[in-house]
Amino acid sequence: MALYEGDPESLGEYRIVDRLGAGGMGVVYRARSRSGREVAVKVVHAQYAADAVFRARFRQEIAAARKVSGAFTAPVVDADPEDERPWMATQYVPGRSLAARIQVGGPLDGAELRRLALGLVEALRDIHRAGVVHRDLKPANVLMAEDGPRVIDFGISRAAENQALTETGHMMGTPPFMSPEQLVDARSVAPASDVFSLGALVVFAATGHGPFDADSPYMAAYRVMSEEPVLDAVSVPLREVVSRCLAKEPAARPGLDELARAFATALPDPAPGETPTVPHRHPDPQPTLPPAAALFEGPRPASAPAGPRPVSRRTRARRLAVPAGVAGVLVAALLAYFLTPFKGGDPVGTGPSPSAPAARWAAVPAGWQPWQTTLYATAADGVKHAQAANTDGSGSGAQPTCVLGGGSVYCSGNGVLPVRVDASTGRTLWRAAPAVRDTPLDHYGALVLAVRDGVLLVRESVMNAAGNDTTATVSALATDSGRRLWSRPVQDRYADTVLLGGLVLAPDGFAVTARSPRDGTERWTMAMPTGYRCVFLADGDRLYADCVDYHSASGADRLLLSVDPSDGSARRLRSAPSADATYAGALDGRLVFVERRTSAATADDNGYARVVLVDPAEDSARTTELAQEQQGRMALVHGVLCFATSSGRVTAVSPVTGKRLWWTATTLEQPGAPVADGRRSVFVVSASGRVAALDARKGTPLWESTPRAGRVDTLGGLPALLLHKGALVVPSPDGTLFTLDPAHPERKPVPG
Repeated sequence: MALYEGDPESLGEYRIVDRLGAGGMGVVYRARSRSGREVAVKVVHAQYAADAVFRARFRQEIAAARKVSGAFTAPVVDADPEDERPWMATQYVPGRSLAARIQVGGPLDGAELRRLALGLVEALRDIHRAGVVHRDLKPANVLMAEDGPRVIDFGISRAAENQALTETGHMMGTPPFMSPEQLVDARSVAPASDVFSLGALVVFAATGHGPFDADSPYMAAYRVMSEEPVLDAVSVPLREVVSRCLAKEPAARPGLDELARAFATALPDPAPGETPTVPHRHPDPQPTLPPAAALFEGPRPASAPAGPRPVSRRTRARRLAVPAGVAGVLVAALLAYFLTPFKGGDPVGTGPSPSAPAARWAAVPAGWQPWQTTLYATAADGVKHAQAANTDGSGSGAQPTCVLGGGSVYCSGNGVLPVRVDASTGRTLWRAAPAVRDTPLDHYGALVLAVRDGVLLVRESVMNAAGNDTTATVSALATDSGRRLWSRPVQDRYADTVLLGGLVLAPDGFAVTARSPRDGTERWTMAMPTGYRCVFLADGDRLYADCVDYHSASGADRLLLSVDPSDGSARRLRSAPSADATYAGALDGRLVFVERRTSAATADDNGYARVVLVDPAEDSARTTELAQEQQGRMALVHGVLCFATSSGRVTAVSPVTGKRLWWTATTLEQPGAPVADGRRSVFVVSASGRVAALDARKGTPLWESTPRAGRVDTLGGLPALLLHKGALVVPSPDGTLFTLDPAHPERKPVPG
């Protein structure tokens, strides 16, 4: 919808793009953050914005809504209840409403109806766990996304329930889908009220008509209170389930766990050829992985050594020019993975038995226990307390980046000074001082690069008092105390600062200087190609510069350079992929790029259409079309490309054949890129601090943990999971830092 005269140009950090719709409480806009992330922003109407009671309730509701997470809800990512017109931003979900879907395509049946019903049960489970009752579950508040329904508007309906709207004749809620108790006293409703609304909504989806439809909202309300639902058009098995949901007495309605089982029984399984349903607790059978030989087009080149290689990951610029990317992930070659027996393991894909949970998982370090702390905990040494003003829940979070080294976790971020945390106990050992003395924390940001030989490498940014310029330095800190060993200014407009192959590669204008991590001694200088921005990649002892010029005459141009790490000399590879390709990792001596179908690189879930395998030894490239277009955050894990979409779906694809190997739905919202352990599992983690574990070969869900973050802050960057021997270390965007034992994820953490 086009914008109206008087619509705002921006709200907070978000530029308004167009209208999505309007309702009794406010207007919903599609907007973009500075980084290009698309969100849906709901702005409250002026008459409610002027009411102090409404604002107070809206603040409480935002706090509750931030806790809601799940694959079938649109999580809150930002809000400002104190603005002149209070607003709330949620994840933007491309897809029409259930009401529009029924109007255009008629009632749902088969797998589509099953997916809707079970997805709504999952959504309500997450909403109720957060202590929120939706109170307005109706067709207009259910979006039909490609990979399942999403429930929206679970915040404002509750915040506005006590407003005196009788003057305008408005009623809070939608009568044909409201429970009897909600019509009597909206303040007293409990989760059972949403179960009633769910029953009415499923009837509408299955028949095109609600069970209490009437010519006026007042007559519909009367029927809800006094008459039995009209269910003649509902199939008999489903009719029994929804009739229980529509019981007049809340105590007579089923709970959500019982309802999930009932819907799974009453609704048919997908017919052959239909898209499988996606309920997390009832995964569909996964396709069997083909033999290892079928994943490769031929023998490995003689020049390609066997065994695992460390993989460098691209980092992206964030606020204060601090990239919020994740550290490199060790990736084993797929051939070795499938042809080598697992040490002490049970059959692949079966999961650990209750009597032997450690068969799948490596042992945690001696003396380790699950712990949880924050990046703002008081340090034993150095700066005792440091917390930026924007960490009170009202704005963006810490955007932490963390690395592991020598039994410790080292982290930093926007407004967070570098800290060292004991990886076994969670105790904060020291916090370093900023590069520039007396720097205000809201003008400070840092990216932890790597740990090597007792040195922590950090890139620090300091914004000037006017807020219009930033200076950056690369600094080396002693890991034992946090004292500063050396610092050098960097100008990284055309490249990022990285530690690769035992060298700190620090950009300086149009050149990159390689320095010793220990003392900063200059080793060599390499000129950068004019007009290009470069990212350095490593495959074992091989070093590459991946450079893109987005302003060339053709629109975008890419250079791929093979760099000699001994002297910085470079050789151009003619086999570089297009500028629309994203680097995924190294496989068997080749560089794996995944290419988008279009160049629209601003959305989170860009479509990937093909894989380009570059062989630097032969300077050749092979392109393979993907069998299905893929979306989401991507990583090369156990030699397989894994994609995690914003709704929590994880898909594995062969990088050689392009065929989909398996896919699984999780209930994680906005997960980061998948991470592999050293054995046969894959992990994904969400911004709320929820972790899901999957079997790497079949995609079978193993477990999902409960949320650990203090608040959901997806705009602060997506989380990156680290592996500390057999334990997991998870830094959340809000500054929470915690650990898990994969064999016992239910164990409660102790304070760090």
